[in-house]
Amino acid sequence: MNWYTGNTVYDTVLTIALAFTAFVLVGGLFGQSPYGRFATAKLGLNLNPKLGWWLMEIPATVVFAVAYLTGPNRFEPTSLVLAAIWILHYGNRGWFFPLSIRQVPGKQTSFNVSVLGMGMLVTTMHGYLNGALFSHDYFGQYGTAWLTDPRFLIGLVIYLAGFALLVSSEGIVRNLRDKNNPGATEYKVPYGLGFKFVTSPTYLGELLAWAGFALLTWALPGVIIFLITFGNLVPRAFATHAWYREKFADYPPERKALVPFVV
Repeated sequence: MNWYTGNTVYDTVLTIALAFTAFVLVGGLFGQSPYGRFATAKLGLNLNPKLGWWLMEIPATVVFAVAYLTGPNRFEPTSLVLAAIWILHYGNRGWFFPLSIRQVPGKQTSFNVSVLGMGMLVTTMHGYLNGALFSHDYFGQYGTAWLTDPRFLIGLVIYLAGFALLVSSEGIVRNLRDKNNPGATEYKVPYGLGFKFVTSPTYLGELLAWAGFALLTWALPGVIIFLITFGNLVPRAFATHAWYREKFADYPPERKALVPFVV
């Protein structure tokens, strides 16, 4: 898996992304990102989660589009397939998910601006590195033969499995809150599908999706986003598991935190 492209801007952003990845992996050991159930008012301004999530994810759409559309291979078959996978993911993550959040009316304390800043940095680098890579094909690996390469095919299966788990789990959580009375009860125990086995199937789905993405692209930017996701979500999954066990006396004892039957 090569990484040095010879393009000064691209390689500089890639180096910054690697350094930030190390920061996230270490930082995740010391605390959770302040959003959702781990939100805090101690770090300054908090935003409505609909707005916060949308602003955080929007660079992954806009920056990716700019970087991709300026590349010479933007209309090549493999580049278009990779771009389609990207659009599938961020159509959900950047648009459908934030707009479909059922939020307690008037609540402004569940998405801290520190999360927004860090998140926008990640999605900006992420969008640029992949958009430019797909449409410039710096290493000459994205010819049509790549679409039948075992790395692409296996990675695609893993990605789609993770994406399906992610979307289905988000739907279950979203439907716990009555859309006609979103402020009635803020947290309930979710059941069904991935929740039969783990407390955080959304996190497991996200990790599987990015692991598959790293494999199907066979490039360092994919590895970087997987590691950033890992550093953020794995500690959060364990903290979430402990939170549910403490809050709900009847929480299913057979559920694991993140990996079914394991941990």
